[in-house]
Amino acid sequence: MTTYESKIVAIQKRAEDIFRVLSDFRNFTPIAKEKLDEWKAEEDSCSFKFQGMGPFGISIIEREPYKTIKFTGDEKTPMQFYMWIQLKEVAPYDTRMKVTVKVELNMMMKMMLGRKLEEGVNTLAESIAAAFNSI
Repeated sequence: MTTYESKIVAIQKRAEDIFRVLSDFRNFTPIAKEKLDEWKAEEDSCSFKFQGMGPFGISIIEREPYKTIKFTGDEKTPMQFYMWIQLKEVAPYDTRMKVTVKVELNMMMKMMLGRKLEEGVNTLAESIAAAFNSI
């Protein structure tokens, strides 16, 4: 498995508040319905189609309150992957977050997608931070 880690981003919220939002897929419904087809969400899992492909599913496989949320794809996902979001509250209303993705890629896919995955984990971390910092 290849590991991709985002840069550490700062969020001006308590780790507890961030964790509560990110650890329940139902909280993503307003945004996901605009960008994904056939979005369905429960607390621990979601499924969707993207650009005519899918359906794909993602599940939360582990939670460590206010610190870590771990995700994986279901059997329909084309590549086996694990993703986790780590939170560290360094002061009240000052939480640091990092996104890590481990994905199983053959050499050809790694050459084709490696750079995009690197950029993608940073974009994901920055987008999550921007969303929380704007509310």
